[in-house]
Amino acid sequence: MAVDGAPTVIALRALGLGDLLTSIPALRALGRAYPTHRLVLAGPGPLAPLAELVGWRLAPVGELEPLPAELHGADLAVNLHGRGPQSHHVVGEADPGRVIWFEHPSVPDSHGSPAWRPSEHEVRRWCRLLRESGVPADPADLHLDPPPGNPPGPSAGATLIHPGAASPARRWPAERFAAVARAEADSGRRVVVTGSRAEVPLALTVASKASLPSEAVLAGLTDLMGLARAVAAADRVICGDTGVAHLATAFGTPSVLLFGPSSPDEWGPPQGCARHQVLWAGTTGNPHAGAPHEGLLDIGVSQALDALSGLGTR
Repeated sequence: MAVDGAPTVIALRALGLGDLLTSIPALRALGRAYPTHRLVLAGPGPLAPLAELVGWRLAPVGELEPLPAELHGADLAVNLHGRGPQSHHVVGEADPGRVIWFEHPSVPDSHGSPAWRPSEHEVRRWCRLLRESGVPADPADLHLDPPPGNPPGPSAGATLIHPGAASPARRWPAERFAAVARAEADSGRRVVVTGSRAEVPLALTVASKASLPSEAVLAGLTDLMGLARAVAAADRVICGDTGVAHLATAFGTPSVLLFGPSSPDEWGPPQGCARHQVLWAGTTGNPHAGAPHEGLLDIGVSQALDALSGLGTR
């Protein structure tokens, strides 16, 4: 079958920035396996420029929304969203010729598909799904070339601090980020603070407490690709378990990553890579809670500074 006359592969991954970046090896594997097909990622519209960096066109879709009619009847649909059943129904209702997904007992058509493994690393999970479905995939294929264009403001060669996260549970206190920022500035390093429009107050708080100049605050001034350029151009990054952490991994920017309540064994950078230093107290919890996780609070400023000092520069 084909969509609008063109042989098509659809991948469902209607989640956030970090989720897209952890699926890069799987998306690349599908592109290699289907070199003559049109590749369409069903996901959030703002992620379209990043999808294009790995050769996929993005069709805007909200989480667990039905796929638009123009995506029905694809040759292959791949559920990179979750284990089902809701996401399986989204994929199945688009009537693809073939489906790749994990087995779920309440979706009879998925019987015999690869089994879901709890606590599996997110990158390896989707590569294994493909491999066990006959599509070779390499979890190490995470690298992205920096997007074209100049990096924003003074981000080139800077220490980039990204204090925000999607939920309070994953946000290290602003005062601690500020202490790191002040120490970096006092050592002669240029420092920038990034964030979304909603995170401007947080970024300003960090900058103010660290006595940084106004031009150091890039929060609210960059779109997604501007943020990507900043991360790619920075000397090093310090942030929590966020999409920016995955950008640092993708661009090879040295990073210190503050984990809690999620485990880096599931969401962290490749193990054994000295370029990325993970700080984690070893405890997990609810990643959507309304207050910083106690394990995250166990990470002190001195630990973060020690980790940064061990990174060196690019």
